[in-house]
Amino acid sequence: MNTPICDFVKSYSNKNTVRAHMPGHKGESMLSFEHLDITEIKGADSLFEASSIIKESEDNASELFGAHTYYSTEGSSLCIRAMLYLTALYAKECGKAPLILAGRNAHKSFVSALALLDLDVEWLYSKDSTYLFCNIDAVSLDEKLSSMVVKPVAVYITSPDYLSNMADIKTLSAVCKKHEVLLLVDNAHGAYLKFLKESEHPIDLGAVMCCDSAHKTLPVLTGGAYLHISKDAKKLFCSKAKCALSLFASTSPSYLILQSLDMANKYIADGYSEKLSKFVESVDSIKSELISSGYTLVGDEKLKITVKTKDYGYIGIDFADVLRTHNIECEFCDPDFVVLMLSANMKEDELKKIKSAFLNIKKRESIQDTPPKLKKPERVMSIRDAVMSISKIVDVKDSVGKVMGNSLVSCPPAVPVVVSGELIDESALSCFSYYGIKSCEIIEK
Repeated sequence: MNTPICDFVKSYSNKNTVRAHMPGHKGESMLSFEHLDITEIKGADSLFEASSIIKESEDNASELFGAHTYYSTEGSSLCIRAMLYLTALYAKECGKAPLILAGRNAHKSFVSALALLDLDVEWLYSKDSTYLFCNIDAVSLDEKLSSMVVKPVAVYITSPDYLSNMADIKTLSAVCKKHEVLLLVDNAHGAYLKFLKESEHPIDLGAVMCCDSAHKTLPVLTGGAYLHISKDAKKLFCSKAKCALSLFASTSPSYLILQSLDMANKYIADGYSEKLSKFVESVDSIKSELISSGYTLVGDEKLKITVKTKDYGYIGIDFADVLRTHNIECEFCDPDFVVLMLSANMKEDELKKIKSAFLNIKKRESIQDTPPKLKKPERVMSIRDAVMSISKIVDVKDSVGKVMGNSLVSCPPAVPVVVSGELIDESALSCFSYYGIKSCEIIEK
């Protein structure tokens, strides 16, 4: 598969042209890659008005993913905002309410998009919901949609989630089609799912739109992502996709990231599926050995190892520190879990190192305490009104009885415990304390 963006930039760099244009480094090396860092000069196309090399590269990606695929150099966060903008347009065109049903474990990018677009949300919970886990099943979703007098325009699901749990997108999609609502999926952690022996990608399973963070599991620079739109989607979505992306994006997209996305097409086309298949077999083997050695693993995502560390006698944060003594840095840890995010680009020696480290950590008596249960917070104002209100940062002990302003939550996992506009109660305070959250932003009345 060709790489039109990479080819153009390489050719331009070799010409030694006087760079009387941005960026200011002028191709002079400080970090070794500046000669490849350009802007939208003649011949380089323009990301949001793509008609030549960027369009050709996006067409290549579309062919690989079996969708209408568009690039983002600002991660899945940009794609999520674009998805919701397109959803808002669709709601207006069809006369539907601008209401979205969403799994409660949504990323803060979803919450900020609701605020920016003034969309309403009704949160979906499962019986065993935590702030990172929300298992929405088809039966419950069908019952919920059937009970609603005013149907939402869309259902929004996060799958895979941070703890490597995957929703049954296929059955959820069938329910959404039955009720004539869109299914949107935050697939930020699952770009690789398309290339398994049997695709588990949301678009193939019936989602209308989804985002993939290419940089999370493919060999792409941080910030590289895809917005995918189903080939069966209404024409509105593709006709307005670039507009939607440009509405929230920088007018100076990174050509380093664009080259990375461009080269990923060639990487995927040149035997990635086979490489991934062999890698997944190796990871499955490691998982089996860890389970046999007494570890409790959770989730069913192929490229994560998620350990419930208290069953092995460790607080998750402490277990991550133990891994660091073996020169292993995990993706995420909290009091209960350690998450390792893997990719087929990892060397065999690295997998052996991970396995050896786990098998050499001594099992201790299990820790019995469990996370505090967060009551469903009471919403007292819209997300938009809360985000746009005057607020102040306070110690969490002074937040009880107050309304959450802008949710200050770091990434990972970037999932708010209490969402903007919700009342902070004692159960929320317990959760803040448990997860090490020391301050929050409350609305000044």
